Amino acid sequence: MSKTILITGATDGIGLEAAKLLANEGHTILIHGRSAAKLDSARTVIGGHTQGYLADLSRTAEVVKLVDDITRDHPHIDVLINNAGVLKSPQTVTEDGLDLRFMVNTIAPYILTKRLLPLMGRDSRIINLSSAAQAPVDLAALKGGVTMEDMDAYSQSKLAITMWSQHLASNLTDGPNVLAVNPGSLLASNMVKEGFGIAGNDISIGSTILRRAALDPDFANVSGRYFDNDAGAFGHPHSDADDPAKVNAVMQAIDAVTTRLLNT
Repeated sequence: MSKTILITGATDGIGLEAAKLLANEGHTILIHGRSAAKLDSARTVIGGHTQGYLADLSRTAEVVKLVDDITRDHPHIDVLINNAGVLKSPQTVTEDGLDLRFMVNTIAPYILTKRLLPLMGRDSRIINLSSAAQAPVDLAALKGGVTMEDMDAYSQSKLAITMWSQHLASNLTDGPNVLAVNPGSLLASNMVKEGFGIAGNDISIGSTILRRAALDPDFANVSGRYFDNDAGAFGHPHSDADDPAKVNAVMQAIDAVTTRLLNT
């Protein structure tokens, strides 16, 4: 049966390759990007039933508009893949004073997910892109106002999205399913090329696991778990994700930031 699948950050890299795989199987693909030209190009490359949505995830108003645009066009979302992410940028502080990595990699997908929940059923799937790079979250940095090194910000933002994936799953006992996935280390994405100056590993490693997480039966009842594609198995994220006090502290910070952004 054809599904409606939303993939953020799908104009290049893992997101684009996953969109191609899923479109080739006949699914309706909603792709997000922050460049109209890249969206048009991606839609052509993906083919099939593909629709593009424009938004800069560093800007709260555009995240909210993205939700409104999708809700206007689609009554139901079967799969949400929060794939968009950033490591390096000339400007690393958003207009709201947050570190760009925390906003794009953690906060924006949290807002997007919670606002799209009414479109999802108990069997829908939310797939959040984590990483093998995870580090303890500096709560002050998450809230803004702390200058961060690129990898510090990135790895903290990835632990934070892994934590909120677990937390949201624990609250959604009747679904949808929420899963955090490390798609594979140092894949051949633009992020890896720009961040580390290397070509990277075969990007199909990442796109194939996203396709599996979106559709395969063995990913149907795994809400709250973490899949490490480097190991090819479900596993444990950073130990902080197993510490209820640390998870609660991060969630309180995320909720506080989210409330401030949405009420500004």
